[in-house]
Amino acid sequence: MDRQAPTCHVVAMPFPALGHINPLMNLCKILASRAPHVTVTIVLTEEWLGFIGSDHKPSNISFATIPNVLPSERVRTQLSSEFTEAVYTKMEAPFEKVLDQLRPPPTLLVADMFLNWPVHVGNRRNVPVASFWPTAASNFSFLYHFQLLEQHGHLPQNLSEKGNDMVDYIPGIPPTRLTDLVGGRSERMMQKMRSIVDWVHRTQYLLLSSVYEIESQTVDALKSSLSLPIYTVGPSIPYFTLQENPSSNSDSDYITKWLDRQLGSSVLFVSLGSLVSVSSSKMDEIAAGLRDSNERFLWVARDEASRLKELLPGGDSGIVVPWCDQLRVLTHPSVGGFWTHCGWNSIQEGIYAGLPFLAYPVAMDQDHNCKIIVDDWKVGWRVGKHDIAGLVRKFMDPGDSESMEVRRRAKHLQEVCHHAIGPDGSSETNICTFIGDISSTTVNIQDIN
Repeated sequence: MDRQAPTCHVVAMPFPALGHINPLMNLCKILASRAPHVTVTIVLTEEWLGFIGSDHKPSNISFATIPNVLPSERVRTQLSSEFTEAVYTKMEAPFEKVLDQLRPPPTLLVADMFLNWPVHVGNRRNVPVASFWPTAASNFSFLYHFQLLEQHGHLPQNLSEKGNDMVDYIPGIPPTRLTDLVGGRSERMMQKMRSIVDWVHRTQYLLLSSVYEIESQTVDALKSSLSLPIYTVGPSIPYFTLQENPSSNSDSDYITKWLDRQLGSSVLFVSLGSLVSVSSSKMDEIAAGLRDSNERFLWVARDEASRLKELLPGGDSGIVVPWCDQLRVLTHPSVGGFWTHCGWNSIQEGIYAGLPFLAYPVAMDQDHNCKIIVDDWKVGWRVGKHDIAGLVRKFMDPGDSESMEVRRRAKHLQEVCHHAIGPDGSSETNICTFIGDISSTTVNIQDIN
């Protein structure tokens, strides 16, 4: 591949939210580094480009911009209906203008599946489309087979009476309580996602941000249901940056120096995500539990960081910061556990680092992800309504038999993940196969609009 002239121009369009931009951009960096003959253009809204446009990237990646759909996209704390409506109605036209200006013209669109209009655009222009699914493969399968839930009356509005029903009829997904499967999602959101997932039939490739070995049953079931090629290319996290020079950012230096002073595996890392806010009362409850546990912690608390510092002892007991380089922190030898909101990107980073989880789902697909962590993989515990201080002490106790077992399983999952991205691993093989397919195959798209 290295000796080929640039022949393949990939244009990537992520949903304009950090949890979507990051995994697609990470995938693009991996693709570009594996195939210098492939050029990649990542399309971002103006505000997002200003925020992440200076990130290091391969020379065959460039950025293009479209106008913001709403002011201050980046600082929005949750996906409001106004924002999502603007994403679905205001981005298609400026995206097409970008495509008209690109030279050479795009030969492939890679689109976040949470957006359906790039599929329209690709079909109209006879340009192949690869759908990128940024969450768990099982979450895709659940939405793809949504009609089965409708047939059984297993919908969000029925949770109060059927929440404990076991859903055991979705191909490739182990029996799951209804509340774990659909909790955190409104009926409106579910119907929207169902309609978006159906667009996969108008695309030519499906890229799953997962490791085959950790969701093999789900992936195999999808391959038997869908006729298009499916590639597991996860974890779509910046593991390739860990060998680079440490950041010169003073906040990162401060965090690293604090971690360097702690004992191995003694620090609980706490992060509840970047998109949906947790109430101040819940944050106070977590703070009290961490304080009373007497365990070391590093808490990334965004806008609440300054307030929470006043509630916690500080010093070597623990620190609260608004931001950190999460993967670099998770892989620090002093970190021994991860309290997470169960976002898929964070789960993948925790797996890569070989850490056990305290699972604290907040919204959307996170209840289902929590179930996967706790019940399927058995690499974590639910926080639930436990005594937080006691749970944290038990979780971080290296001599506790249950804690030892969950750590053993987490290390095994880490080995699976590292093998997948290594030479001849499943993800590395899939990435190389995908590059070969898009480089050598001309796909004829019929206008099906």
